[in-house]
Amino acid sequence: MQKLYIIKVGGNIIDNPEALTSFLKDFASLKENKILVHGGGKIATEISKGLGIEAQMVDGRRITDAETLKIVTMVYGGLINKNIVAKLQANNCNAIGLTGADANIMLSSKRPLKNGIDYGFVGDVEKVQPLPLANLISQGIAPVVAPLTHDGKGSMLNTNADTVASELAVALSGSFEVNLIYCFELKGVLRDFEDKDSVISDINPATYEELKSTGVINKGMIPKLDNSFAAINAGVSSVIICQAEALVQLINEKKTLGTKLKA
Repeated sequence: MQKLYIIKVGGNIIDNPEALTSFLKDFASLKENKILVHGGGKIATEISKGLGIEAQMVDGRRITDAETLKIVTMVYGGLINKNIVAKLQANNCNAIGLTGADANIMLSSKRPLKNGIDYGFVGDVEKVQPLPLANLISQGIAPVVAPLTHDGKGSMLNTNADTVASELAVALSGSFEVNLIYCFELKGVLRDFEDKDSVISDINPATYEELKSTGVINKGMIPKLDNSFAAINAGVSSVIICQAEALVQLINEKKTLGTKLKA
């Protein structure tokens, strides 16, 4: 099977215009089949604030009421997504911007009450249609996917970008040898957050449990790694968490960088 790289770029890169421009230049230069998944929560929060709507967060997840849904749809599916596509075109990478509603790529259900919390219009992924994406890739087009899905009844749903990336990876693993890469501002998963060079080179399920129990891995990194191990168990070839600047070395130059998750 052909290789496919599904690359999720983190919010801190999206929020920094210089870092984003550099990252997209690197992404455009990749020789392999590729999909880009992006977030953009901080930009959505800033625009919400400007409109007098205060963002509500619980455990790092955004409460998405009707007004917030309008904002994240505009920001994720419009402002960020289309600006990324335009920058990729400027780097000779033929890209197309999509949400989960486009070509019915990703169907979700509205999250039920959880511990008494109503998350609003937040989607939990139910079904992924990989064929439209595979067809685009076969034509040399790089899909750029915003973290928005739909419920099949006419409503968009705000969906975690890490989850979108891992669900796409699993769905496409039947057609490609899929490698899932999470790019952010750090060099990988760190043993000591104060030491930015203390990268843990590989993690398996046993060491993951140990790192969680000792508090080395905590907070927002836990759902990211939970998704990653679920993806590996469902047929994804590899999951790597690395610094955005390492992307070209990792893929084009085949260097060992970041944190690799192993089954």
